[in-house]
Amino acid sequence: MTNGETKNEKFKRLASKRVTNAIKKIELIGHLSASSYECTQEEVDKIVVALQDALEGIKAKFSKTKKADASKFQL
Repeated sequence: MTNGETKNEKFKRLASKRVTNAIKKIELIGHLSASSYECTQEEVDKIVVALQDALEGIKAKFSKTKKADASKFQL
């Protein structure tokens, strides 16, 4: 933590940067739908499932009643 920074302040600082970066990366994945690329529906489904699984893992980590199942993440 930086000078006198509380745990919540650190969380907010890091979360803001990391969420912004994650959204930018997800948008870049969306650019793969452009006509200059070619993919199968199966490939698209794998990407979507992987992203959904990652989000579910995040939800589980923040939940007080659930625990994340790391074995679920195989890309």
